[in-house]
Amino acid sequence: MFKLLKPLYFTRRFFSALISIALLFFLSYWFTVLFTIAAMLFYALLVLVIIDIAALFRVKGFFAERLLPDKFSNSDDNVVMLNFENGYNFKIQFQVIDEIPVQFQKRDFLKTLQVDAKKQKSYDYQLKPTQRGEYYFGNLNCYVSSPFNLTKRRYKFQNEQMVKVYPSFIQMKKYDFLALDRQSRDFGMKKIRRIGHSMEFEQIKEYVKGDDIRDINWKSTAKHNQLMVNQFQDEKSQPIYNIIDKGRVMKMPFEQLSLLDYAINSALAFSNIALKKNDKVGMLTYSNTIDNFRKAQSRLSQINVLSEALYNIKTDFKVSDFGLLYAHLKRKVTQRSLIFLFTNFEHISALERQLPYLKAISRQHVLVVIFFENTELDQLIHTETEDLQSIYQKTIATDFAYNKRLMVKELEKNSIQAILTKPKNLSINTINKYLEIKARGLL
Repeated sequence: MFKLLKPLYFTRRFFSALISIALLFFLSYWFTVLFTIAAMLFYALLVLVIIDIAALFRVKGFFAERLLPDKFSNSDDNVVMLNFENGYNFKIQFQVIDEIPVQFQKRDFLKTLQVDAKKQKSYDYQLKPTQRGEYYFGNLNCYVSSPFNLTKRRYKFQNEQMVKVYPSFIQMKKYDFLALDRQSRDFGMKKIRRIGHSMEFEQIKEYVKGDDIRDINWKSTAKHNQLMVNQFQDEKSQPIYNIIDKGRVMKMPFEQLSLLDYAINSALAFSNIALKKNDKVGMLTYSNTIDNFRKAQSRLSQINVLSEALYNIKTDFKVSDFGLLYAHLKRKVTQRSLIFLFTNFEHISALERQLPYLKAISRQHVLVVIFFENTELDQLIHTETEDLQSIYQKTIATDFAYNKRLMVKELEKNSIQAILTKPKNLSINTINKYLEIKARGLL
């Protein structure tokens, strides 16, 4: 009997009624007539409580479930759906407490809902993860109130439900659309002017306004008595590698995401576009060791291979070994490739220590070094100085920003392509650089 009533809870209304009756009993010490009234009210409350308990515990009349997507997209809003079914013969009011994964640090989830008799109801909410990995939900707790709202019955559903948080596939799909759409430049994509042709001949077609007059085929024009042009297509299956530094420099957070997460999101978004353009895409991660090497492949399923490899990667707080990286590339990547190196340097001296290895890599491949502006310093740089301390802080911040620009010049002086970007603009700038390199035929 007691085991059956274990999930029984009394409501505030019950305790308010009980306290009121207790006060009447207390006052009846001086007023005898109040004792009879208090006793009658107490027995009436007891009868109502028994009716409530019987109504709630006679059958298991409530069901709830949490519906999760197959995977969450990191740094995006993800929908969690809750479904409820009322099997009782009366309308119920209930409270929902969902035990959200600890990574969100959210312990105030409490919703009050109602469902009519023999009806169903759905409710959804959104979660925005800022870390990749496995997320575990706890119990879905539902406290169903009785008809008189004097007692509640607790129901528990779906403990230890797990969902994996992957790099931002929502962002990947968004940039896939922008890169292929003619209006993509309205959203930040550059319109790249094709400079030369490392192109494959495709066909001869009629000239239309906008075609390059340098592609006119004069023999075919004379034969057909109208302007004809050669049509080219991009050379296919060029190897491209995303190299992601997972050393301690990539742990720095901006707007709740680490630089490593920005790099991973960008690498997937850019790789998806490259695969759609029939290029081969591979990757590796490194710090003081080489991990997750994936040879460049052109099949579309490669994006799933990269996503699986990247979804649970974390920084290891080690100093990254660029010499080891160079040796690995020389041994494993023998074909000339386009290499996007996601890393970060905070001072030009840090770049100068690694510059010999970067120069060695760039002699064999087209190397693009991607590093980050420290946007946290922008406010200091643009703040009006009022005292000696603020002047000192602004001077240091300006020096850091100047060092970043010096690094770009140093890389370009050594024939190494560079992207200095704000973390939030990383994906769009990486895609632009890829399209530019393709248009210029640098591979």
